[in-house]
Amino acid sequence: MTSVTSHDNDVRRFRKWDANNDGVIDRSDYEAEARRIVHAFGESLNSGRGRAVMEALIVLHQRQAEAAGVGPSGVMNQEQYLAANEELMFGRGDQGFDDLLRPAIAAIADLCDTDRDGLVSKVELRQWLGNAVGLSDADSDAAFDRIDLDGDGALTVDELVIAVREFHYGRLDIALLG
Repeated sequence: MTSVTSHDNDVRRFRKWDANNDGVIDRSDYEAEARRIVHAFGESLNSGRGRAVMEALIVLHQRQAEAAGVGPSGVMNQEQYLAANEELMFGRGDQGFDDLLRPAIAAIADLCDTDRDGLVSKVELRQWLGNAVGLSDADSDAAFDRIDLDGDGALTVDELVIAVREFHYGRLDIALLG
């Protein structure tokens, strides 16, 4: 496995968020990502779970844009985006990371939780990573096994937050948010 730094992952994340490839990120890019994720699950943006994903990603953009100094509905270039993430996710430690990303992760996990048991199963994670991220079933299953910290065969939001945090820190090469 190639060593990936948190900076490398944030650069990849910037490129991923830049849905229209115009070199900047704005609210419309986050809305496009929410639509892509929600539609990957066959859900409507008008449903409660679809709206929750959209709202969580809009708030994520607002918080990053504010930290970047461009205002809550502002446009961020790559440098501003990286600086905002440095402040919000890395400069404030695990708690800062959790405060910023837990709402989006929880909303996506709820969307993914098709049996409504409050957990994400291996099959449900396959749908998430297959439909929304593009991983094969085998790669998704391998990711599940790495993320399932307690080995109980189900993922909690806490385990998913840890996995996304480890990805951003460059210690886990599984991109859960697409």
